Amino acid sequence: MQKAIIGKKVGMTQIFDETGKVIPVTVIEAGPCTVVQKKTADKEGFDSIQLGFSDIAEKKLSKPEAGHLKKAGVSMKKYLKEFRLDDISSYNVGDTVFADIFAEGDKVDVTGISKGKGYAGIIKRWNAHSQEHTHGVGPVHRSVGSMGANTDPSRVFPGKKMAGHLGSEQVTIQNLDIAKVDKELNLIAIRGAVPGPKGGIVFIRDTVKNA
Repeated sequence: MQKAIIGKKVGMTQIFDETGKVIPVTVIEAGPCTVVQKKTADKEGFDSIQLGFSDIAEKKLSKPEAGHLKKAGVSMKKYLKEFRLDDISSYNVGDTVFADIFAEGDKVDVTGISKGKGYAGIIKRWNAHSQEHTHGVGPVHRSVGSMGANTDPSRVFPGKKMAGHLGSEQVTIQNLDIAKVDKELNLIAIRGAVPGPKGGIVFIRDTVKNA
């Protein structure tokens, strides 16, 4: 059965395995999530479930959002996310998904919004080299340099690596290992780093194995 859950990044720490080896992990408060909607291949053309996470006051939602949740008969949720799964037979609207849907050793893909770093130059944004710090270079050591365009084409082509906004974009890290699951505290410890700042919302689903 494919699995998915919504969580909130708590932060990073380290745990120890049976041999005393240090394992760096990211702790995620995963769920509890409520199944808000269920789509089937017969009606919508694909199988998916929509999960809701984190209770919120109804007055903080728009009328369409609140009406959607009332139709499902569930409490008001701040975050909604649809997951396309191959098998949704075990899910029903109103069911609650807890952190223990995953187990230690599972492989997961984690999606989140990376940390925003504002406007950044080409060295920080694209790992470009700085110019030589010698006489004659001038105060342009970290600038982009020549664009390489002549009369033809007389423009810079789209996609050129230049200074600009860095971060604050959707990132997915694949094939991460789950190191530990705590159902009582709704916590999942995932080996390694996941996208986003502390308190950021992340979406966890099991890694789809290639045929």
